[in-house]
Amino acid sequence: MRYLPHTDEEIAAMCAVIGTPNVDALFDSIPDPVRRTTPLDVEPALDEVSLMGHLKDLAHRNGADSNGVNSNRSFLGYGFYDHHIPPAVDQLLLRSEFYTAYTPYQPEVAQGTLQAIFEFQTVVSELLGLPVANASMYDGASGLAEALLMARRIQKLKRPRILLSEGLHPHYRDVAKTYLSRQSNCQIEWIPLNSEGTTDLGALQKALGPDVSSVALGYPNYLGSVEPLEAVCQACNAHDVMVISATSEPYALALLKSPGACGVDIAVGEGQALAISPSFGGPGVGLFAAKTEYLRQLPGRLVGATQDTRGNTGYVLTLSTREQHIRRERATSNICTNHGLIALSMVIRTTMLGKTGFQKTAQLCLNKAQYLKTNIAELEGFQVPFGAPTFNEFAVTCDRPLDTLTRATREQGFQAGFPTKSPDGKDLLLLAVTEKHTRQDLDDLTRALAAARDTTT
Repeated sequence: MRYLPHTDEEIAAMCAVIGTPNVDALFDSIPDPVRRTTPLDVEPALDEVSLMGHLKDLAHRNGADSNGVNSNRSFLGYGFYDHHIPPAVDQLLLRSEFYTAYTPYQPEVAQGTLQAIFEFQTVVSELLGLPVANASMYDGASGLAEALLMARRIQKLKRPRILLSEGLHPHYRDVAKTYLSRQSNCQIEWIPLNSEGTTDLGALQKALGPDVSSVALGYPNYLGSVEPLEAVCQACNAHDVMVISATSEPYALALLKSPGACGVDIAVGEGQALAISPSFGGPGVGLFAAKTEYLRQLPGRLVGATQDTRGNTGYVLTLSTREQHIRRERATSNICTNHGLIALSMVIRTTMLGKTGFQKTAQLCLNKAQYLKTNIAELEGFQVPFGAPTFNEFAVTCDRPLDTLTRATREQGFQAGFPTKSPDGKDLLLLAVTEKHTRQDLDDLTRALAAARDTTT
């Protein structure tokens, strides 16, 4: 893109004003022997992601990395993903309308904050495919726990059993257990995964009944497998059981059918990938949306649009059903705030991407992940254990100990995935791929894994 994108007509008009026939005539005073008449021999322009990677590579030549290896080639995921966040996002976050108007309780002085929250809710609603969304939760895990409590309230606390898929992210599972551990007449049951790496529909159907409040599962789940969400919703509808989905990688929703379109009642997720870098595991921003009939049971706060006495559009806190504002026994949550700055960052990033950019980025992630998965599956000693479709994260197994394998790849300059276990205790290596990874990165990692396996006993 040109920095001064003037049209030929505009250039001609400016030259006419200053009395010169064309732009070249402005340089007639330069002697011909020292005047360059051909374009500079420079490398072609790079897109922003490639340019920032190139600058990092140049920086490593200064000796910051003693062995000369690009140590930034990370394939970690496991709920937090390293997507490209343009520097423009940070610069826009610095605008005074956003960082000085803190509290949304005084709408007359906090219109910037309130409108940003309203736009965030709109983005979340479109992303999750459900009509109402709140102003954000602390993270995806707390969002899931609040959704389970919300389902209990909707069911009037009369249904004690909650069914959780073993494919839910382990951190989400732990937070849910903590939230529910002090609830009376509440019982958590676990639905196993099948050999494909998704929730076992047969086991789920056997567990369903009139005493089940809700079913929750990942979409995709923590193994990277895409759950058959529509089939789960159909099975639960027959028993009037609410379905909750949890999505930790929002880019997946650019290509997958939205949770709302699949029939879920409440959808939650983590927005970090669309807002900030992984930042050593936090902070994040929890996404939360539901069907319209559950509006008054939403936790946290919700911003609505209205008009002032002059007819101008304004924004106010429409619902704030939390302990600070109403009697504790009527509060839907003790959540005291929303992650406003991270939510704003997500709004800016999604606006910059637009629908086309969002889908294009997701397609890049999918294509690159499939390329890497195919290459690793062909390596001796490696296997892709699950057959379910995946987005940008997938699990592999190896006939060598994973701790020594990943240590060996680190010595070659890679964070080669996250070692974890399947619900049945099998050692797995989870690898996540984003648009930031080049084909060279993927090929180099494949070679590094092969070399590490050959030298590991």
